Amino acid sequence: MPDLEEAATRLVARTNDALRLLRLYLAAWRENFDLADAAVCRLAVTHVHDLIAMALGATRDAAEVANRRGARVARLNAVKADITANLTARDLSITAVALRQRVTPRYVQMLFDSEGTTFSQFLLAERLAHAHGLLLDPRLAHQSISAIAYASGFGDLSHFNHAFRRRYGATPSDVRRGGSE
Repeated sequence: MPDLEEAATRLVARTNDALRLLRLYLAAWRENFDLADAAVCRLAVTHVHDLIAMALGATRDAAEVANRRGARVARLNAVKADITANLTARDLSITAVALRQRVTPRYVQMLFDSEGTTFSQFLLAERLAHAHGLLLDPRLAHQSISAIAYASGFGDLSHFNHAFRRRYGATPSDVRRGGSE
């Protein structure tokens, strides 16, 4: 930061993307992660520092470093949270997520590439996990498997059955009967 004291007293606009990401990142950590692991805690602190620096107006070099570390991770977490929040929408697409996140679809692809996966693979895994949870819920035993598949965002029952079997090594009926968890 060129002038840290001045930056620390300046108001940051609510529309500042780095501030938005910082809020989403902190919320994701608070809800989903345990910071008891020292290495994970150090990583989280680094990401938070990077996002704060970017929100306050880091130098170009510092912003570049932050973008490679914390901002990129925070953006990926925000994209994943968006997907999770809209998981059951059959028309969920990389374009729709990118628009809501104010980035390009290519940037979303690159974020997932950095983790060795794709948007589609992440979406499929999340939808399958959602359906798996619904199949195991005794309160939903009256619902048909097709209703659960559609409620999990799948538009094609055959695709759901094939993907489910590949992921869990059992059919949805087997899981429902308690044959595999």
